[in-house]
Amino acid sequence: MDTRTKILNPGSLDARQPLRPLLLVTGYFDILRAELALELEEARRRTQAQTLVVLVQPWAGETLPQAARAEMAAALRVVDYVLIAEKEDLDSLTGSLQPIETIRLEEADAHRARQLIEHVHRRQSC
Repeated sequence: MDTRTKILNPGSLDARQPLRPLLLVTGYFDILRAELALELEEARRRTQAQTLVVLVQPWAGETLPQAARAEMAAALRVVDYVLIAEKEDLDSLTGSLQPIETIRLEEADAHRARQLIEHVHRRQSC
């Protein structure tokens, strides 16, 4: 399966009529680790969501461009759809998608990026 077909613009998601309840997860998705996939699976189970939508947001501290981060998020089996949007679009998307819950991962994503940078610096200074 070409996971890029999971990447949609916000208007085309409505046309697909995703199954409800829908879980919305926002973040940068710049550093993907196995723990993130497990967290997403747990959130989906806990909320009993039929559809998990990821919103990949722009980030000044990005390692990869937003489109590449969307492709990585789309490669996760637990993710049904990926949206690329601006931060100011979040409120209108939440209103139109009416998720059962919105999980914000921006802070955790930034923390994971800092951890990786610190790890690399420690390894290089040895």
